[in-house]
Amino acid sequence: MATTGAGPVSPLASLDLTLDRASPIPLYHQLAQQLEAAIERGALPPGNLLGNEVDLSHRLGLSRPTVRQAIQSLVDKGLLVRRRGVGTQVVHRQVKRPLELSSLYDDLESAGQQPTTRVLRNAPVPASAEVAAALGVPEHTEVTLLERLRLTHGLPVAFLTNYLPTDVLTPQTPRLETTGLYRAMRAAGVTLHSAHQTVGARSATPGEAALLDEHPGAALLTMRRTAYDVTGRPVEYGTHIYRASRYAFDFQLLVRS
Repeated sequence: MATTGAGPVSPLASLDLTLDRASPIPLYHQLAQQLEAAIERGALPPGNLLGNEVDLSHRLGLSRPTVRQAIQSLVDKGLLVRRRGVGTQVVHRQVKRPLELSSLYDDLESAGQQPTTRVLRNAPVPASAEVAAALGVPEHTEVTLLERLRLTHGLPVAFLTNYLPTDVLTPQTPRLETTGLYRAMRAAGVTLHSAHQTVGARSATPGEAALLDEHPGAALLTMRRTAYDVTGRPVEYGTHIYRASRYAFDFQLLVRS
């Protein structure tokens, strides 16, 4: 954020924000749309502070409740975050991930989203009936369970649960905190070939909401995937949940003639 001798200058000062008071579109929505567009085109990059709501209200000739409502709508979308003692801060554009066999870590890194990982669990467990069926092993066979929280710019995006046959990979927690699972598998000599994936949606439970910094009942995207190596053997089964406010799956559809 730029500074002058008088102190910090809000990045909003450089934006051309114009409101049509004769429009049937509410003023808060017009302001929110223009701020969202500025975030999308990079005029308000991640980390920038919006400054004081009072100053913005005076500059635009709007009431504080109107400005507060506009900002809250972008907080709800995951584009802004209110930090106690810091102020309202730009987070990032929504992550849009292509539906293909790739690592979330790699996709986020390629998009400049600064991914980090917290490994919450890395332990052997007996395979449930669901996990055993997905991995093609007898029920109660020992498999490796990984539970990880994936963050971008320090804020949670996804909670990832993965099961691996124990002879496929012995994942080390420090490595998983600095790279993606598929990258670790490739480094161990596993050649991934294909996957079966199902995408869905549901509401967050109280526990999931607390983990993902959402409110209970918030919209979550879900993904269930079984990945196979070049021999056709199942080498990974994952069930993931993503914050819908900060994450989307991107489809490319082809017309069949």
